[in-house]
Amino acid sequence: MANQEIFPWKKNPLVLTDVLVQGRRVDICIDEQGFIEAIGEGAGRAGTRAGIPCIEGKGAIAIPGLVNTHTHAAMTLLRGYADDMHLSEWLETRIWPLEAHLTGEDLYWGTRLACLEMIRTGTVAFNDMYFYMQDAARAVQEMGMKAVLSYGFIDLGDPDRREREIRATEELVAAVRRMQDPRIRVAVGPHAVYTVSREGLSWLAEFSRKEQLGIHIHLSETEKEVIDCQVQNGRRPPAWLESCGLLTPRTVVAHGCWLDREECALLGRKSVHISHNPQSNMKLAVNRAMPYPDLIAHGVNVTLGTDGCASNNSLDLFGTMKTAALLQKFFWNQETLLPAADVVAMATENGARALGTGSGRLEPGAPADLLLLSPDHICNIPLHRLESNLVYSCSGSAVDTVLCQGKVLMHERRVPYEKEILAGATKAAADLVRRSA
Repeated sequence: MANQEIFPWKKNPLVLTDVLVQGRRVDICIDEQGFIEAIGEGAGRAGTRAGIPCIEGKGAIAIPGLVNTHTHAAMTLLRGYADDMHLSEWLETRIWPLEAHLTGEDLYWGTRLACLEMIRTGTVAFNDMYFYMQDAARAVQEMGMKAVLSYGFIDLGDPDRREREIRATEELVAAVRRMQDPRIRVAVGPHAVYTVSREGLSWLAEFSRKEQLGIHIHLSETEKEVIDCQVQNGRRPPAWLESCGLLTPRTVVAHGCWLDREECALLGRKSVHISHNPQSNMKLAVNRAMPYPDLIAHGVNVTLGTDGCASNNSLDLFGTMKTAALLQKFFWNQETLLPAADVVAMATENGARALGTGSGRLEPGAPADLLLLSPDHICNIPLHRLESNLVYSCSGSAVDTVLCQGKVLMHERRVPYEKEILAGATKAAADLVRRSA
């Protein structure tokens, strides 16, 4: 399925003219492989004279594409299905019973819907953990985004179930490699310390090392998780994961709300990346904000995630940026903590570094993963300081155009096949609920 059919540009190279980059009106030249070739005043003149396709920016604000480092994308189908409940009740009586009825076709439509929402709100790459991930990979490929996909490995200490989870993990790796799409990669996805046995965690650590795969896991999200791990394993979750070989420079841990100072230092020593999910954590009342001050003091790369649409209800990273800044200031009683420029870095270059999708900056040699924001959108008037507007004023509705590796995924708020995706996802969600009744 081509994602360019409603656009006049069939392939790279491409020139963006008259866009605003760091306060300067410049052109951006993109080469045939989708990398930024040049940025500067008049840089696109030679290309346009040579007949290279051109998008006229007309003063649009160019920023790097956003990177969402923790999602369960197909949970878009569960948006609004269960809200305002205690976490354990929410999982055990609503979410897990419904998920038991998921099919690969559900995952395909739920992931396409998630990609549509992310594209419309400026996200170009995401880190996903869920089930039927071959179907998710198919959806991502059709939508033109970048993704790191992991199968949510849950064995609950059952050896037979562990063997099935191992096979599912190996099958996903083989399937994605057969696709030969450099935009789509695989990580291993141990769900959490309370759902995966030591044998499962150790196998995943060794498999990821052997195959050089990323690792994506929930960590220290709740106080109960920490206490239970201490009781059952004699160690808190980070130390337990370290003993299993899962704390590596390839690891992205999600949440981290109940990390202590020594554990932040451990993550720093191991060069682990962390995904801050403030909206999900606040909605599920985990009772503590991720310790951002201690994490940055120990050099941990802090990124941003939305979590799934059952626990956040939105995949708009602009909203997550604002919530992250406000939560950290409020919880730690420090109004200068997490300034706007740092939040933007978390959503762009920090996320890109964690997932290995590029530099996350607008510079020659970087992948052309970028957004054009409308300078006439109300959130950008006046524009005293861009970072402040991005974090405190804007939502994803300010995004006009989205490029991923130089391919146009949205232009002038138009995304190919949007009506088809909305109809397919609506039907899949209704069928899922009907099957589970």
